[in-house]
Amino acid sequence: QVHLVESGGGLVQPGASLRLSCTANVRTFRYPYMAWFRQAPGKEREFVAAIIWIGEMKYYQDSLRGRFTISRDMDKKTGYLQINDLKSEDTATYYCAAGDPNYYAVPLEYQFWGQGTQVTVSS
Repeated sequence: QVHLVESGGGLVQPGASLRLSCTANVRTFRYPYMAWFRQAPGKEREFVAAIIWIGEMKYYQDSLRGRFTISRDMDKKTGYLQINDLKSEDTATYYCAAGDPNYYAVPLEYQFWGQGTQVTVSS
């Protein structure tokens, strides 16, 4: 069983940066993808980025490419999401997920989820 714990969210002003972390309790090589999704109130869960643990291929939602950077540290069993130039529309709960999806941008394709970390962007 894979347990994921996110951290790093908070209340920030527009233009600030945050780095979110997602730490797994075990090495997730059986579940080669780690992804970040976000969900704002009243909206569907939205794909942000995904990374393959081995090989480090990265995928991004096109509209977020440039401000969002996904990475991982295999020794620490931790994935990261760096968010720069935060905007009010980035306000959401950010979730990490692990799995072996056929379609990496589809939430239902992931087997394991963290509890989420809240990011609020407000002046």
